[in-house]
Amino acid sequence: MSVAWCVNVFLVTTMTNEGKGNQQFYICGCFRTDNIFLEDYKLHVRFMTEEQFRRDYEALLKSLGCVTEQQFEDVLNKISQEVDRRMCLAATSADRAVIIKATYRPLHPHVYHLQETFLAPEFKHIVKFSQSRNVTSQSLCDLLEKETAARVYRFPVFTKSFCDDLMDELEHFERSAAPKGRPNTMNNYGILLNELGFDEGFVTPLRQQYLHSLTTVLYPDCGGHSLDSHKAFVVKYDINEDLDLSYHYDNAEVTLNVSLSRDFTEGNLYFGDMRQVHFEVPLNETECSEIEHRAGEGILHRGQHMHGALPISSGQRWNLIIWMRSSLERNKLCPMCNRRPVLVEGEGFADGFTKQPTLLLGNFCQLT
Repeated sequence: MSVAWCVNVFLVTTMTNEGKGNQQFYICGCFRTDNIFLEDYKLHVRFMTEEQFRRDYEALLKSLGCVTEQQFEDVLNKISQEVDRRMCLAATSADRAVIIKATYRPLHPHVYHLQETFLAPEFKHIVKFSQSRNVTSQSLCDLLEKETAARVYRFPVFTKSFCDDLMDELEHFERSAAPKGRPNTMNNYGILLNELGFDEGFVTPLRQQYLHSLTTVLYPDCGGHSLDSHKAFVVKYDINEDLDLSYHYDNAEVTLNVSLSRDFTEGNLYFGDMRQVHFEVPLNETECSEIEHRAGEGILHRGQHMHGALPISSGQRWNLIIWMRSSLERNKLCPMCNRRPVLVEGEGFADGFTKQPTLLLGNFCQLT
């Protein structure tokens, strides 16, 4: 009797202690020109030349209140400062990490190394189920709290005691004299976790050993099965600082957003449509779903799912964000500029691009 069988052969890089393998990760050249956020006008723009910029955005900016030539010059100056910052970003980030490692003394050293005791029992149960042989997307979804927004899931991630210790550590770092870099162009307050030393012992094992099995089942169509890098940071919202987060999409295939909390009111997340490659549906034309964010719980969603955060009305809110990336997906098309990536060398995981996919899948079938 003939028996048909198939063997899936996976070719992966050899992992080092840093968890990024022997693969060099890159950024896309569009990082220096695209998705520059103009906070005053809640607008993302692309800047190649002043002529191109005026052609593409002058009329739109006027409709948003940028009506005088001086206001337009102010916009150009802010763009120039942002481009200069991006040109030096890798070097300045590496310099900060060196200084932090040499001068900063952690309050709670144990939080830098992931332990099972940090994780909520429900989360460990969900992960174990996602790793079982007969798991399906539907059976896994039955264990998760589904939101009204499509394919957005909520579940406990960390225990309260760990969240308290991590918050104490982050606030201790905030009060220190150590240098600090902002997480991205939209968040002015927060902490880049790789600079503080969380990547190797905490974020990488969390992604590889726990989150990867969930994303493999839930998001196989957008790189969830081949995540090989990440960018992790903490953002802070305060009544006297950033109150909210404008409508946007993430530079990620899959995002985990965990509320670490502190006492605050309001500030819910909201989700709209998936980002379109050639156009974006304006927020005022979108029906959004609002989601409450509770301490210790994570919201898992596709990175290209448009979303934002409503203003807090009191207190202070901290969120741990992990942008998880698949070079297998983004090597084909940069999610930020919608073009084939033009690679520029970066530090660490950079923006998750590689010269060759880190995961190759081939199917070999044989009859015996």
